[in-house]
Parts: sequence; structure tokens; C-alpha cells
Amino acid sequence: MPVTVVCLAILVAWYIAAVFMNTVVAEAKIEAAGGGLVNTLDISWSLERPVIPAPHQVVVEVWKTVFTVAPWKVKSLVFHVWVTLSSTLLGFALGTLLGIGLAVAIVHSKLLNKSLMPWIIASQTIPILAIAPMVIVVLGSVGLTGIFPKSIISMYLCFFPVTIGMVKGLTSPDPMQLDLMRTYNASGPQVLWKLRFPAAMPFLFTSLKIAIAIALTGAIVGELPTGAQAGIGSRMLAGSYYGQTIQIWAALVAASAVAASLVYGVGGIERVVNARMGVRA
Repeated sequence: MPVTVVCLAILVAWYIAAVFMNTVVAEAKIEAAGGGLVNTLDISWSLERPVIPAPHQVVVEVWKTVFTVAPWKVKSLVFHVWVTLSSTLLGFALGTLLGIGLAVAIVHSKLLNKSLMPWIIASQTIPILAIAPMVIVVLGSVGLTGIFPKSIISMYLCFFPVTIGMVKGLTSPDPMQLDLMRTYNASGPQVLWKLRFPAAMPFLFTSLKIAIAIALTGAIVGELPTGAQAGIGSRMLAGSYYGQTIQIWAALVAASAVAASLVYGVGGIERVVNARMGVRA
């Protein structure tokens, strides 16, 4: 019920905002139709190129580009979602591996903890919009094109939460548990696999939920400065070039749906892993 109420409130606010924003550009058309509340609502919610499209216009656009167009065609929103999703998943995989590797190294080396961690934190202060064009151009100059440059941008964004979460998780075991492992004469790798990694799982999955959403953002941002011909970012860019605001909003809704699905998927994997580890819900 609370979620439903919030969604309805957003929907009502969206319709109201569409009326106020669109009447500014459609004032002459409304006056020509005779004015009045009915004409104002009808025209402001049905403009071909509105400032803010009404929710039903976005739904129609999504339906038209998803269910009435073959998914392998450029006009299909499914085609663009798949292109962006490919970069997202590759960047997420690379970022997860990099984040876990850095966390393991930091936990086992005080020198790396003091020298590497500040640079990891500082790396996130650089705007991604400034880095993305450089990454695309540099990798393109050595022949690396396609989804790989975009996945590098996704990796750059998503490795940070994984690293921070895993460092916290790997250092979460109680000192008495570590002493017990030493009493059993456990080696460093045994302590890592049998104690530190199981203790870090809740921290890891919390970080992965954040990282997968950021990876999608990175893939979309990577498509913007290159003039890409496919992907959610290119769809938004084409809409901005030709004033197709409904197309832009449909792409945004699609990106939101993909992000929610990815986060939910990571949550499903978390539940499976917790069940295998005997964690009670």
C-alpha cells in the first residue's frame, strides 16, 4: 500500500507538471480551440513534441517500440536495451573482479591499505563525463571499439562500491574467530576462504546491488560522447537532436526498468547464496 500510494502521487504530480509545462508552448493552440480546462488538458497531454510528455504518451511509445517492432531492428527499443545491457554486464563483471581483487590485496597488506585506498577514493571525485570521451578516444586509437570501451567506463564506476564493501566485509570477522583459525594453524588462503569470504557475503551483495545500477549508468554515459548508433544513450541523444522528448522519456523508463530488473536479479542470487550458506531470512 505505501508503495502504491507513492506511485500514484508521482503519477498525479507528473500529469500536473505536464499541464503546466506544455501549456506554455501550446498556449496559442489552446486559445484557438476555445480555451477551457478540458481543451487545456486534452491539448497539453497530446502534443507531438511536448516539453514533458504525459505518462500515457510514454507508455504508448514504449509499447510501440517494444511490441510492434522486430527486436533486431534499429527502431526497436529492445535492440537498444540489449546493446547497453551487454556493455553493462561486461563492465559489471570486470568491476566486480577488480573490486574483489583490490579488497583482498588491501586487507592482506598494510602498505597497500595506506597507499592504495586514498587513490581509490580519489578516483571517484573525477566527473565521469570528463573521463568517458578520453577513454573512448584512447581505446579507439588502438583498435578497441564496440562494447569494450563502454564496459571500461562501467567498470570504472562500479569497482568502487565493491572494493569498499569487500574491505569492510573481509575485516568484519571477530578477532576471536581469527585467533581460533590461527589456533587451528590455518594458512592465509584458508582464513580467506573459510572465514573472511563467508563473513563478507552480506557486504558484497549490498555493494553489488549498487554497482550493477551504476554500471548501467556508466554504459549509457559511454554512449553519449561517441555518437553511438545503438544503445539507450544513443536513443536519448537522437531524441534530443530531433526534439523527440517522448522518445527520450521512453528510453529513460526503459533504463529504469532494466536497472530495477538487474538489482532484483542480484537480490535473487543473494537469496540463493544465503540459502546455500544456511543463512536464515
